[in-house]
Amino acid sequence: MMSPVCERKKQAVADSFSRAADTYDSVAQLQRQVGEILQQHIAQAGLGKPARLVDLGCGTGYFTDRLATTYPDAHIFGLDLAGGMLAHAKAHRHPRLQWLGGDMEQLPFAAHSVDAMFTSLALQWCEDLPAFFRDVHSILTPGGWLALCTLGPSTLHELRSSWAQVDDYVHVNQFDSAEHLRRCAAGAGLVEVQWRTDTVQLHYARLGELTHELKALGAHNVNEARAQGLTAPSKLRALTQAYERFRTPSGLPASYEVYWLVLKKAVPVL
Repeated sequence: MMSPVCERKKQAVADSFSRAADTYDSVAQLQRQVGEILQQHIAQAGLGKPARLVDLGCGTGYFTDRLATTYPDAHIFGLDLAGGMLAHAKAHRHPRLQWLGGDMEQLPFAAHSVDAMFTSLALQWCEDLPAFFRDVHSILTPGGWLALCTLGPSTLHELRSSWAQVDDYVHVNQFDSAEHLRRCAAGAGLVEVQWRTDTVQLHYARLGELTHELKALGAHNVNEARAQGLTAPSKLRALTQAYERFRTPSGLPASYEVYWLVLKKAVPVL
């Protein structure tokens, strides 16, 4: 059973993304970039064509739509916890796609019923990675695959470091290490097919552009230890000053540590 703290956090995440549904696609430059790289890894791995595929944490359905183009004969589901995101997806994506409201940590699929799963920048919201990977292994058919990209602990280190100069609250979401991610996947019996890690860096003229983008994405801070209420102007000025030490000729950097991982469920040897 999920703890009350986890339930509150998940609801906060769902509400945040629902509010961001109408603005998400206009500011999702990172999401597009890393998701397209994930699709390239799938193509390079030669995984075959699934009959049933699920996009976990599908958001507005941008990549669900692209998967429908790649696999025109597949039965494709988009699953998301945020009702606002699903409403946007239903209104703007291919009519043959099926949309499901649900938690990727409580997947509504029977054992051995799905051939492939895709998840781009959603896994970082999971509370129990070992349980998630065990569930995926159970649901996948033999030879089925999971392709994912997620964020590592160095993500937004400039913002985290700058806030640390201002106060002691948790202002930036925390992410699992590569070692933990890969260990959990292997522990569930999933075989690693491809692995890549890289740092993607975006640049902004002003700090407000970054914080506005994070809010428009619904990806701002949802930690229980975050400061409550509006941030005082004096703190915002101090944050802006602290962040300026990272400025480069290209602007203020925001770094994202990204992991791409393709996993496969082994076919039993008879």
